[in-house]
Amino acid sequence: MRIVFAGTPQAAVPSLTALLASGHEVAAVLTRPDAPVGRGRTLQGSPVAEVAREAGLELLQPRTSRDPEFLRRLTEIAPQAGAIVAYGGLLPRPVLDVPVHGWVNLHFSLLPAWRGASPVQSAVRYGDDVTGASTFRLEEGLDTGPVFGAVTEAIGPHDTAGDLLERLSRSGAGLLVATLDGIADGSLQPVEQRLDTVTLTHKITVADAQVDWQVPALGVDRHIRALTPDPGAWTESSWGRLGLGPVRVTDSDTLPPGAIAAGKREVRVGTGTTDVVLGTVTAPGRRPMAAADWARGTRPGADDRFGPQADEQVLPLLGPAAVRDDGSGAGAQALPAGVSER
Repeated sequence: MRIVFAGTPQAAVPSLTALLASGHEVAAVLTRPDAPVGRGRTLQGSPVAEVAREAGLELLQPRTSRDPEFLRRLTEIAPQAGAIVAYGGLLPRPVLDVPVHGWVNLHFSLLPAWRGASPVQSAVRYGDDVTGASTFRLEEGLDTGPVFGAVTEAIGPHDTAGDLLERLSRSGAGLLVATLDGIADGSLQPVEQRLDTVTLTHKITVADAQVDWQVPALGVDRHIRALTPDPGAWTESSWGRLGLGPVRVTDSDTLPPGAIAAGKREVRVGTGTTDVVLGTVTAPGRRPMAAADWARGTRPGADDRFGPQADEQVLPLLGPAAVRDDGSGAGAQALPAGVSER
């Protein structure tokens, strides 16, 4: 089929690469506009834009998908189907209606679980054992369309969101191509999502990433892994805001929440249950370093604590909650914790 591909971050690149190697024709690529980066504010294209340029593909980079010129050009291209992976913007009805077979969205969860902007982070944060990637027909509702297919992926005890997203982006790329194959030959029909098991996520903010040392050690571990690498978990401290890499949960309960015990080879911090051993620490303006190296330079004392000061409060970290949804996304109950909705 003649395809227009829409995507922006690195997680969308395996899908574009797989489509270029398939029997489908990628007629153009829709991605977010180039953005200034670095001290020189040099314009840089998205990871998807860079691959498209190397492949000599036409790039469509409207400021808004409601741009009449973008719609005119898309109509001229006349794609038979659209494929979309983490584009980063909503497509209005006139754009959805251009391809005769509609748009196929690759979403990194087993729908209807974790609809929204941060499905991978949510799966890690709430301790799911298994997640996956799904393809569905894009509608105007939030990830509400009927599902074509899915692949599953086990979540390991030490997986970060970055680890998991990298694996899902590759397995999902194969699923996307197979879905388009099935649409092209008429062998695949989508199935409506169940509405009794819908869960929603929210867009993650930097404020969401603050560690609450009062919660159990397993919660601290999942919180940090869910926010690694982006936006990165952090804690307040006497040395300013410190970025934290994944921790190791121990069975030792020796420290109150937030208390620090620095040894020669490891740094322990108390939680609501057992202690955790810090992995890496990133001080303001510095690169990540092993926690023991950070402690040798800062020498934390017995009175030092991680966590907010007396007049500050960490956002509550609550458990998962399934919500019912009428299919439009309107009126659905949002999940509370440090996780998200686009």
